[in-house]
Amino acid sequence: MSRGRILVVDDEKNARQGLEEILSEDGYEVATAIDGHRAIEQAREICPDLVLTDLKMPGMDGLELLSRIKGIDQDLPVIMITAFGTVKTAVQALKQGAEDYLTKPVDVEELEIIVKKAIERSQLLSEARALRERLREKYRFENVVGASPQMQEILQTVEQVAPSSATVLVLGETGTGKELIAEAIHQHSTRASGPFVKLNCTTLSENLLESELFGHEKGSFTGASNRRIGKFEVASGGTLFLDEIGDISPSTQVKLLRFLQEQKFERVGGNEVIEVDVRLVAATNRDLEKAIAEGKFRQDLFYRLNVISVRLPPLRERVSDIPLLVHHFMQKYSEKNRKKVLGIEPEAMQLLASYGWPGNIRELENVIERAVVLCQGETVGPRHLPTMFSKIESPAELGPLIPGSNMREIERYAIQKTLEHTGGNRTQAARILGISVRKLQYKLKEYSNARLVDESKSA
Repeated sequence: MSRGRILVVDDEKNARQGLEEILSEDGYEVATAIDGHRAIEQAREICPDLVLTDLKMPGMDGLELLSRIKGIDQDLPVIMITAFGTVKTAVQALKQGAEDYLTKPVDVEELEIIVKKAIERSQLLSEARALRERLREKYRFENVVGASPQMQEILQTVEQVAPSSATVLVLGETGTGKELIAEAIHQHSTRASGPFVKLNCTTLSENLLESELFGHEKGSFTGASNRRIGKFEVASGGTLFLDEIGDISPSTQVKLLRFLQEQKFERVGGNEVIEVDVRLVAATNRDLEKAIAEGKFRQDLFYRLNVISVRLPPLRERVSDIPLLVHHFMQKYSEKNRKKVLGIEPEAMQLLASYGWPGNIRELENVIERAVVLCQGETVGPRHLPTMFSKIESPAELGPLIPGSNMREIERYAIQKTLEHTGGNRTQAARILGISVRKLQYKLKEYSNARLVDESKSA
């Protein structure tokens, strides 16, 4: 498999052929051009990962070629080759955007090191561009990022239910993005011009929660020195998001149920019946059906809340989304911290993909923010990750490197790891992978015949 495409530009035949031979032996795909004009044509045709050009050439010299190349692709690295007497000109080329320079006669070891570094950077930039395009085109819905089959199905549901007035219950572990889903529902609803009001039900005592929801009249309890307007009134004409609704008390459950039935309520300590127009989106990380069985949550309230339910998968079940999320957060915190962090080293991405993420997307965001702050160059590496990642097995043992592996290797590794995660449950593994059980069985048979997996372990 090619390590990358290199365009070598030199008017001297022996120098051009010598570089082509060295780089081809190192595993690169090499194209050559005898002058700058032909190099421009080649660059447009083959889209190289790197241009290696002589500085002094007739017609169009290396500096002009550099300028033209940057006009085609600003991120395409260009390495200059120069005679000792023109090193000053090569330094000028660096100021104009060249990646590096080599002096004649070229030292093979130095050539290999500089080319390897430039190719890796070029490929990282290329991946970053591809991720940006994926985020821009179809894998981003407001601030919800995901290309996995599970997330695409969820986003399709959100898009379908958002224009309705139905109550939505968002389920999922802490940190999976329940609030973002609620915001996306609001932004794509007919209430988008109205307020989006949110309240975390776990942060308040029973009395304070009722006051926050329904408001209170002056003197209704100790400390109530003024009338207070509650969240339901504030959210009228818009959406009210109640997070961790599974934690509210039985008496608050009764009042909330009444509101959902009648769209009416009274403030705490008041008699005036207030009618509002509010769409409710609720969320919880609790198993409400279990809470109902234990007598901790009202079944009738659950039915009122659960008109439409959206269950968010934990990050460990949508590993394929990690590169998109990593890039999304790198872009966000690079801008916030005024830094130019362009990509992530394959070893670091492997470590992120292998981690269990008990804190889900919220934890990943914190890790990437930290990495961007600590990063002193353009790429995030393993050294920028928290110490807990140093305990994870080495990237060489984690599976295929991306980039660096063919699709068959990546597919086999994804199937093996998913089956390990599900304890060999093929139905669950197929659901996570977004394929049919029949196709999964076919793949396992194929790998077994090729002696790539032990099929008995996934029975």
